[in-house]
Amino acid sequence: MEKKALILRNFEEVRRRSIMLWNGLPEACNYWKPDDAAMSAIELVRHVLQADYGWNIIINKGDMTNYKTPWDGRDFISVQDEIIFAQPYRETFLRSVNSFSEEQLSATTIIHPGNGAEKNLADYLLRIAYHESVHAGQFLSYLRAMKIDRPFIWD
Repeated sequence: MEKKALILRNFEEVRRRSIMLWNGLPEACNYWKPDDAAMSAIELVRHVLQADYGWNIIINKGDMTNYKTPWDGRDFISVQDEIIFAQPYRETFLRSVNSFSEEQLSATTIIHPGNGAEKNLADYLLRIAYHESVHAGQFLSYLRAMKIDRPFIWD
């Protein structure tokens, strides 16, 4: 299997499992957070979903100087609404990933605007999936702290 196919499969699996977790959140708990400095549960969902918009700009070497997402100023309604709203941006991101050749995955250097770290594109894409996975673990800890049954994501 080519690198690109494996990377895309990883993105699909990580998102599938994230959605399973997010769907386990009762709507009454959307605004729960472990402390005042933390994101609420629904803010955490949005953080992960809206990241695809920014990742797409970064991997296509776009300008992040005046970065603004389509979520800016948007009210929180529900986890399902967040997922639906994010879908076109997810599809655009995955199309971008799919458009890269195997050579581009290895030879393209990406500089992360937040910390200036340089990675080749394939490594950067894997770190994007890792970002979501870390937040999945964080979300699991939220559900545990709320004493909510956690969806089984290991199938």
